[in-house]
Amino acid sequence: QVQVVESGGGLVQTGGSLRLSCLASGSIFTIAAMGWYRQAPGKQRVLVATITSRGSTNYADSVKGRFTISRDNAKNTVNLEMNSLKPEDTAVYYCNAKRYISGIVYDYWGQGTQVTVSS
Repeated sequence: QVQVVESGGGLVQTGGSLRLSCLASGSIFTIAAMGWYRQAPGKQRVLVATITSRGSTNYADSVKGRFTISRDNAKNTVNLEMNSLKPEDTAVYYCNAKRYISGIVYDYWGQGTQVTVSS
């Protein structure tokens, strides 16, 4: 089992910055990838950024050049640095961890943290 807990988030003005952190615990050595997703009111949850155990990253087009995902293996954390924030970045941000066991993907989610960007 894997547990993930988010921290960070909050209220920021347009153009501001925020940093989200996700702490993983449990069977962390079996985690293949971690990432951040977000869900705005009335919309589906969508991918923001992911990072694999080897450090490969992937970003949604809407955040490329503004957001940076990184991992600190010593602290079992994954961070999301968000710069040049826009009102459309407002959403609940969820941390995700993925395990691949015998060809099956297991997803683990945090409780979510609110990010609000005021115009």
